[in-house]
Amino acid sequence: MHAYTADDDRIARQITEYCLERLAGEAPLDRPMTPAQLQAETGETVTDQGIGRDEALRLWADVLGPACLSVDHRRYLSFIPNAPTKASCYFDMLVAASNVYSGSWLEGSGAVHAENQALRWIADLAGLPEGAGGTFVQGGTVGNLSALVAAREQARRTRTTRPAQWAVCVTAETHSSVKHAVRVIMDAELVEVPGDERGRMTGAALQATLDGLDPAVADGIFAVVATAGTTNVGVVDDIAGIAAVAHAQGWWLHVDGAYGGAGLAAPSVRPLFDGVELADSFIVDPHKWLFAPFDACALLYRDPAAARAAHTQHAGYLDPVTVEGEWNPSDFAIQLTRRARGLPFWFSLAVYGTDAYREAVEQTLTITRAGAELIRRTPYLRLLVEPDLSVLVIERIGWNASDYTAWTARLLDEQVAFVTPTTHRGAVCTRFAIVNPLTTIEDLELIVASMA
Repeated sequence: MHAYTADDDRIARQITEYCLERLAGEAPLDRPMTPAQLQAETGETVTDQGIGRDEALRLWADVLGPACLSVDHRRYLSFIPNAPTKASCYFDMLVAASNVYSGSWLEGSGAVHAENQALRWIADLAGLPEGAGGTFVQGGTVGNLSALVAAREQARRTRTTRPAQWAVCVTAETHSSVKHAVRVIMDAELVEVPGDERGRMTGAALQATLDGLDPAVADGIFAVVATAGTTNVGVVDDIAGIAAVAHAQGWWLHVDGAYGGAGLAAPSVRPLFDGVELADSFIVDPHKWLFAPFDACALLYRDPAAARAAHTQHAGYLDPVTVEGEWNPSDFAIQLTRRARGLPFWFSLAVYGTDAYREAVEQTLTITRAGAELIRRTPYLRLLVEPDLSVLVIERIGWNASDYTAWTARLLDEQVAFVTPTTHRGAVCTRFAIVNPLTTIEDLELIVASMA
């Protein structure tokens, strides 16, 4: 099985040709299939003798692949799409073929060095100090979890007394992964700060919430999470105001920019992020709005030593990689084993340059603003939230939940677009999440017309 043969060379060429063909043009949206349909089409694929390379690749190309939606399609506007550059996708193939282990400097110094240069660009966009650093992890969920673990460990080390119950300040719009992380790492309480009319946490509301808390609950707060671009509606919290309260109270400030943090690259919206430079930890997912393939979240700490104290794993067999002065990515998050998941992003930055990234993010913002104007002038639609970034939240006047569901199914069945319902303030609506620079105003006009 492990010996290299001419047959391996042939399948390598076939897979490469398939990948190049897939990347050469825009893939169809494609459609999900039911378990029964997939079983009928594939039969048993994992067998004692194997089904062979040709048949396995045929099943992927003809059945399994088309049952996966193309999230990089320019009219895939649901959730947060993915629009990787060609260079990042090609290099992702190289990363897989190289099989680089990048949990430690000893084993992957070249990969770690490159990843750190990409992290430095993000840190500079955020205005974090020269000593800031971190690692790439699997996604925002792991990034948020790792940051809050570091925050809790720092609170444990620095507090003279342990509270009755730890607590973290959030809002209703804070991403579900943050709330899940709090449940995973401790029996902590979520202190929900009321959002403003657009759902943003503000420093004033945070202070007012604190003033109204039972002293025992307030005593347990060790962190506050500000959101730099909420996933559902795309607005940016009052980071500077939140930071002022957090620092006055001695809390850790974590900024979740998994989706919206990419906006730091765009001069037109950079002022929205004022205060992010004061964060103790910050995340952004390049696989969302920075044109990298799945899956990569950049996790940065103002003081990496705080993360090392929380995350460095100790064992006799790990002693050779635990060397003073060496940068081990596994010291900054909950993972030990890791692929060099930041390399495709680094390669794309190196190939195209950061100016191209700035222009691409600005292009999506331009289309979003044009889309907002399109919605305002369409009599059967209502724009529910003025956009900060690249999400448009839309009501189709007169529709109920079943109308939105039927419309979503029809668009996908006709291979026009993939746009799903959401809720805003308890009412069903829909949203366009625009992160693909290839999305045009004509694409949005086509979708809007389908709602008439």
